Amino acid sequence: MPLVKVKQKFQVTLPASVRRKMEVAVGDLLEADVRGKKITLTPKVAVDRALIEKRLAESFEDFRKGRVHGPFSSTKEVTRALRAGKSRKTA
Repeated sequence: MPLVKVKQKFQVTLPASVRRKMEVAVGDLLEADVRGKKITLTPKVAVDRALIEKRLAESFEDFRKGRVHGPFSSTKEVTRALRAGKSRKTA
């Protein structure tokens, strides 16, 4: 298990083996949690709330205008339709 040293401004460098194993890249966000005497770093993804709200509004508009696909009777049918690039439209 590699050791890390606390440096100026309390910074630490993740060893290359840890970065590769956890697929951590420059600019990634890590959540730091303390439990007892242990520090846990967990990769996190930041989500742009405004973008999600915009996409949801667009989705609801599509639904209101009848631009929907399906219904599908099984997940296999959905998968086949996605792979084929076509879906059954409902009126």
